[in-house]
Amino acid sequence: MSDQKPTTGQPQGYGMQQVQPGAPPPGYAQPGYGAPPQQGYGAPPQGYGAPPQGYGAPQQGYGAPPQGYAPGFGPPPGMAPQQQWAARPDAVPGCPPGLEYLTTLDQMLVKQQVELMELITGWETSNKYKVLNSMGQQIYFAAEESDMCMRQCCGPQRGFTIHITDNLGQELIQVKREFKCCAGCCWCASSDSIAHEISIEAPPGQVVGYVRQEQSCWEPNYTIRDANHEPILRMKGPCCIIQGPCCPQDQEFIISSEDGANEVGKISKQWTGLMREAFTDADNFGVSCKF
Repeated sequence: MSDQKPTTGQPQGYGMQQVQPGAPPPGYAQPGYGAPPQQGYGAPPQGYGAPPQGYGAPQQGYGAPPQGYAPGFGPPPGMAPQQQWAARPDAVPGCPPGLEYLTTLDQMLVKQQVELMELITGWETSNKYKVLNSMGQQIYFAAEESDMCMRQCCGPQRGFTIHITDNLGQELIQVKREFKCCAGCCWCASSDSIAHEISIEAPPGQVVGYVRQEQSCWEPNYTIRDANHEPILRMKGPCCIIQGPCCPQDQEFIISSEDGANEVGKISKQWTGLMREAFTDADNFGVSCKF
């Protein structure tokens, strides 16, 4: 047997590189640092292609906004639907500006707005109304102007001025009634000092007609007069104008020719339901004509 001792801890055929104490391992530059940085980068890219030449012409606009919501769809949550206004018709020769709406209508609805303060406290506030056509489109807005003390003390006997405006806020019509201390009694309405009378101005400042209370035994009776106070139409109301659970029907005021022979229209005070009639004095009126 040979006296040579075999080596241990080293694979056969590979030599062990001798590392001096404190020297970095092979392949590293300085003690305590990692691998040396990359010796360089490749050539930079040669550039990008030509930029796009632009975009097409911008859209020229959008169509008219929708005038309402599709069936089954409403406004966003928390947003009340906006009232739709009717388009103003073309001018009509001989018709005061702003009254062209009336030449195209045979029906109107006058809706009084419910005032929250009045509902809660009972404090009488100025009345406001929306005037709608048969399709529910608003054509006018009416607002009462009256004295605060007179509203509380005189109630429906008070004097007032109603300002009627269009969708642009332009005042087109004024309806005025003066306060008369003892007015309202149908038996005494033969006297001008006691009979109720309203004047209609269109445009404001130019009187075009009047509506005057006439004497009667019981039924409300009125004449519709021109600017010269000449009667041209008559209007007669029902014998009983009280509405309630036992009388829920509409109260109709019939408009007829001056001699009363031909009916030309009517104004209906509509029954709005038990709760609304019981807790508010807000009324709805329907107006129809046969012209």
